[in-house]
Amino acid sequence: MKQLLCFGDSNTWGLIPKTHERYSWGVRWTSLLQEKLEKHDIRVLEEGLCGRTTIFDDAYRKNRNGLESLPEILESNYPDAAVIMLGTNDCKSCYNANPYKIAKGLGLCVDELLKFIPPKNIIIVSPIHLGDEVWKEEYDPEFNRHSVEVSQNLFEEYEKVAKEKGVAIVSAADYVQPSKSDREHFTPEGHRIFADIIYNKLLETKIA
Repeated sequence: MKQLLCFGDSNTWGLIPKTHERYSWGVRWTSLLQEKLEKHDIRVLEEGLCGRTTIFDDAYRKNRNGLESLPEILESNYPDAAVIMLGTNDCKSCYNANPYKIAKGLGLCVDELLKFIPPKNIIIVSPIHLGDEVWKEEYDPEFNRHSVEVSQNLFEEYEKVAKEKGVAIVSAADYVQPSKSDREHFTPEGHRIFADIIYNKLLETKIA
């Protein structure tokens, strides 16, 4: 059985908007993808973590730096393929990062993946755009107005990384919008749509 690593943040973990709880199996996209991949003899490794970044350390929550945690995850699992979706948390105002810098961090994470996985078996996902007014107190004040603009410009820089590394890329924002309740996370419908998108990309790239 092949193993597919899904490495990301709260939208990979399956956070329910406006809560600290997780969507159940059968709702979050990683579980829906697993169900689709059963017939291909592929096991999904769910490695989502709320607040995870590409390269930044969260001053309030430990172990959120994706680049630091990825090597151990790879060595303990030896996956055959990977889907990596990071960058939303990098848009927080405290990191003061632009799309170029965030993409450079993502590229370093991809370099770690390439130590274990061939480029043809890696898919970068440029995350959904942050919603308007996400920075307001009732949503997530860790972001600011500029964060939305940064999120909207990630794909162009991520595409350059994908071409440089020879890996596939998908823009989640082309298919999924954030929940209106928090302007940041997938709805159940978003999870369903995204599972279909990734499944089709796995077929297109012949990973599945």
